[in-house]
Amino acid sequence: MRQFPTAAFALALSGSAALAMSNDAVMVTDQDVSSGVVTADKITADANGWLVVHRTDTQMKPGPVIGYAPLKAGDNMDVSAILQEEVKSGEMLMLMVHGEAGGMKTGVFEYTLGAKEDGPVRVDDKLVMTVISAK
Repeated sequence: MRQFPTAAFALALSGSAALAMSNDAVMVTDQDVSSGVVTADKITADANGWLVVHRTDTQMKPGPVIGYAPLKAGDNMDVSAILQEEVKSGEMLMLMVHGEAGGMKTGVFEYTLGAKEDGPVRVDDKLVMTVISAK
């Protein structure tokens, strides 16, 4: 059984403290995606959801979705998403955590750009994401 220090456990019970204590993170490095796959080394998610691959550029705004993979709550190691479009060397990809909330079907990725279904996870009003350059 996992044990929590008393103070941390008490903080985890309050909604705002739980949000502030979120461990959501995406760890990934620049990589060769010529095989049509991008892989995150580690993703930590507070709930089941999705690793979503968006196109992006120097403005760092999420663009079209070009790949996704399911995530389980907790640590996810070596998460690979098959890319649905060709990505050339030098192009930028945003790997982002999306939730499973708001959709009509559990386990089916339903997000489209700007929709609320299976939308992006935010912590302290910031997207949980990392941007890489394809090699």
